Amino acid sequence: MAGRGGSTPATYSPSPATQNKKKKAPIFTDSDWVRPDTRGFTQCRPAFFRTGAVNAASGSAYAEIGDTKVIVSVFGPRESKKAMMYSDIGRLNCNVSYTTFATPVRGQGSDNKEFSSMLHKALEGAIILDSFPKTTVDVFALVLESGGSDLPVVISCASVALADAGIMMYDLVASVSVSCLGKNLIIDPVLEEESYQDGSLMISSMPSRDEVTQLTITGEWSAAKIHEAMTLCLDACSKLGKIMRSCLKEAALASQE
Repeated sequence: MAGRGGSTPATYSPSPATQNKKKKAPIFTDSDWVRPDTRGFTQCRPAFFRTGAVNAASGSAYAEIGDTKVIVSVFGPRESKKAMMYSDIGRLNCNVSYTTFATPVRGQGSDNKEFSSMLHKALEGAIILDSFPKTTVDVFALVLESGGSDLPVVISCASVALADAGIMMYDLVASVSVSCLGKNLIIDPVLEEESYQDGSLMISSMPSRDEVTQLTITGEWSAAKIHEAMTLCLDACSKLGKIMRSCLKEAALASQE
């Protein structure tokens, strides 16, 4: 592995104006309950990105957000292997898999078809597919360590890898999730928090265009809670997008030296 560009880990949080200023009840009966990593409910984990993680790929990126570690390789555009009629737009293939040591239960590494499909949906709207007709771009994401909020990290890392590969996009795609635990919303949950959640909401967006490419909700939510969670996620996506863009700028400057 070789790194072309990276940035120091930076934590980020939604703007104070988007946070609920009322004192929220604790998730559990223990009034002194704090998050496993002592973050505030609306504070995201430190985020680190580095491009050029895989030399053999057209583009690649490594992301480390908290204990979640992901590496993404992009190959193409290359001529599609499948027999198909001429198309004015390119094809995007996505695959998400886990190493055998990524999760606490050893030997559980495998392809994740659900995550692969969701990664495709999150990225497809951001890629200018008609810029590479009759060809295919393959995105391979590998979760090295599962520390919670795995899919949002995969999506964000894949977006940086696509940019590193020179794939034309309308904007980078940043992704953040929120878990609902009791009456509380906690952003960028870790694995332990996800295991206790009553519901989750994940947004993938193009920050500079203020457009959502994917919204996923599980569990029961009130309209007010959905609005609050979406506001938190979108603001966090905007800040995460700046960290991702900074990584790409550093890589570009390093390549010119």
